[in-house]
Amino acid sequence: MILNTHLLLLLLAITTIISQLSVSVSAATILPGSTLYASNPSQTWSSPNSTFFLGFLPINSTNSFIAAIFYAGGVPVWTAGTTPVDSSASLRFLSSGTLRLLNGSSHTVWDSNTASLAVSSASLLESGNLVLSNSTSTAWSSFDNPTDTIVPSQNFTSAMVLQSGIYSFRLLSTGNLTLRWNNTILYYNQGLNSSYNASAPILGLQSVGILSISDQILSTGAILAYSSDYAEGSGVLRFLRLDNDGNLRIYSSSKGSGTQTIRWAAMEDQCQVFGYCGDMGICSYNETDPVCGCPSLNFEPLDPNDSRKGCKRKEETKDCAGSATMLDLPHTQFLTYPPEISSEVFFIGISACRSNCLVSSTCDASTSLSDGTGLCYIKTPGFMSGYQSPGLPSSSYVKVCSPVVLNPSASVVGGKSSRGRIQAWVVALLVICTVFGLIALEGSLWWWCCRNSPKFGTLAAQYALLERLADQDVDMEQVVRAIQVSFWCIQEQPSHRPMMGKVVQMLEGIIEIEKPPVPTGVSDGSVIGTSINVSSNVSIYSTIAASVPAPSSSSSFQAAGVSPYASGRNMERASSSFLHSDPN
Repeated sequence: MILNTHLLLLLLAITTIISQLSVSVSAATILPGSTLYASNPSQTWSSPNSTFFLGFLPINSTNSFIAAIFYAGGVPVWTAGTTPVDSSASLRFLSSGTLRLLNGSSHTVWDSNTASLAVSSASLLESGNLVLSNSTSTAWSSFDNPTDTIVPSQNFTSAMVLQSGIYSFRLLSTGNLTLRWNNTILYYNQGLNSSYNASAPILGLQSVGILSISDQILSTGAILAYSSDYAEGSGVLRFLRLDNDGNLRIYSSSKGSGTQTIRWAAMEDQCQVFGYCGDMGICSYNETDPVCGCPSLNFEPLDPNDSRKGCKRKEETKDCAGSATMLDLPHTQFLTYPPEISSEVFFIGISACRSNCLVSSTCDASTSLSDGTGLCYIKTPGFMSGYQSPGLPSSSYVKVCSPVVLNPSASVVGGKSSRGRIQAWVVALLVICTVFGLIALEGSLWWWCCRNSPKFGTLAAQYALLERLADQDVDMEQVVRAIQVSFWCIQEQPSHRPMMGKVVQMLEGIIEIEKPPVPTGVSDGSVIGTSINVSSNVSIYSTIAASVPAPSSSSSFQAAGVSPYASGRNMERASSSFLHSDPN
């Protein structure tokens, strides 16, 4: 009887172990013949300390899944293919040594293509790297084949690409980081100074939240960005991801939480991402977030349930029953980036920019800059991405069939009426009154409390301190930098103000500080913005973006490094669309 009881207990223990193994297989060795099923999402292959898992994650609904490597809590960092599958799918490590994702009809959705490499085992490392190995070396790894995410200890080279929908991210051999729409339009270009010729740059993200480039020519890494939670907390994964909205961001996630918090973004102004609102869509802002809409009621959304898919004309201009006319869109631009920029820029007045497009069969829209440069951008038939903001010193015109039917909220730009905006002179008056009030209050308190004190009876000591300071060397560059940063920090719109991480970078001279936008109440146009070049121990890194080519080298605004767009939201400024770029 006792023997039977022991046998029963042993059998139960063995059964428990087998069931646990079926749920999570250790990363020590995953042998060919192993299979994961979407119908059982709790079944995974794990890293040694269960920090990362390979398995199926449900998306959108319980019957749609992705095969992914995910951080504890369910945050994906790599996916097998880009196509979601249903609950009948499976991920199989075949005896041939290839890892294959199959849908319910046994159709191959994704394959590691390692059948001919004598792969004999697989493992998921504690770093999150999935490795397929043969008897002598690594035949394939997820770190060498990234999808849309980079994690710490993962090296990203110029031979790799991150892809998310129609957007892609690459590290050029020159050390520049680039974001492209549809593999053509270059809307973000940032990297090492031109004086440094990178040989084999590597982009990496440290676990504390530092994004940097290393290269043989650099004694230390060139720091690109700090996450806003730099070096904070424990058990936190920070990762770099190219999102499907075209922006590159650093996220952080606490182990087991399943949450993802944005800590840095390459494009601070989402509306500057080309194609964010689809073809003919106009991007603007409500209180805090970007919103998409159509230019006027002459257009209709392609998908009423998804405004990001863009708009179309209700009546094509070639089929107009009457005459065609131009829809005027104040404070609006149609984004123009390389390679479009070289063939679509002209130096003409605002009226000619409008009328020339109206009479031209090869022009669908145009943008005229109201900043004194005389630049006009012609948009030929094709994909157009629009941006509207009260701070943009530009007007755009779109060809439509008569009559023009404006949107009901045409008088409200970016979700706010201009009547509700506090005028700049009011703000200035309030600041001045506040300063004088504080001075009067401090003087009164001093007179009341310290007028009879021998220690505080005079201000001689304070004046003497100032005269000693007069003999000291003052770094005026730092003073100017601090003043310019302060102007960015007191912008009227909260969304225009930089995050603390960027404030620190500007104060330390890591990044350039551009001239803050002029308050809207001061001028309907804008002033030309320039950048202050400062030196620091990491000055090898600079920011560059797309530029308008001047008609000759003697162009005054080009020689001065001036941007056509110099005001508006934090990235409605020179470096966002029209500064010098090298896409190669």
